[in-house]
Amino acid sequence: MVLDHHRQIDGAFAAVKTANSATDRRVRLRELGALLTGHSIAEEGVIYPALSDNGDTGHATMAYTEQAVAKIQMGLLERMDPMSEDFAHKLGHLEGAVKHHVYEEEGEWFIELVDNAPDADHEMIAKRYSEEFARYTSDGAGADTVRAASNVTADLQNQSSSSQI
Repeated sequence: MVLDHHRQIDGAFAAVKTANSATDRRVRLRELGALLTGHSIAEEGVIYPALSDNGDTGHATMAYTEQAVAKIQMGLLERMDPMSEDFAHKLGHLEGAVKHHVYEEEGEWFIELVDNAPDADHEMIAKRYSEEFARYTSDGAGADTVRAASNVTADLQNQSSSSQI
């Protein structure tokens, strides 16, 4: 589920960048924000404590900090002209930071967690992550924006597949 959310977040960034109007870009930014926030809340409440419990407190602390910075940047983006160069520049920096964060998680931290956490914890961690994500996204607007972001991701993947044929 975490890896699927990482792919959805990547697609949501693409949807913001390819939006053709200020209104559409703001809608796509809101979808990205809901997805990032739901995902980060679930990781912060479940994954990072598990990392810390398994002796990886440094990475857990770094991950919390990176996600706090991403939330601040999202808040700043909401206040900017979505069609401006400054917006595109800040969005690009945020996307780069998120991609680096995902790379660290998928390339090292999560592998170590799976290897070091007792097998019995794996199912509990997955269940709790799902619960935390649902807790944030199941309230009307959050759920709608995450569903929309998922649909955009699927559309972008379909377009990409079609262009490769």
